[in-house]
Amino acid sequence: AWAGFYDYNTFDQNGIIGLHPLVPNMYFATGFSGHGLQQSPALILDGGYKTIDLSAFDLKRILLHEPILESNIV
Repeated sequence: AWAGFYDYNTFDQNGIIGLHPLVPNMYFATGFSGHGLQQSPALILDGGYKTIDLSAFDLKRILLHEPILESNIV
């Protein structure tokens, strides 16, 4: 078992993944209700995405006010 903070992205309810656009070597892997902490080491060790392009979840979408809206959420 583990305990941790359950974060939630109120902007568009999706995760934020990737490098900060202005701060070098600052990575985001948040908005996954605790899973970002579990999965972020792979992002940092590999320096980016290896098998799936997750650039749509970049912080830039928030800075540009372009939310990712999912139409099939029940």
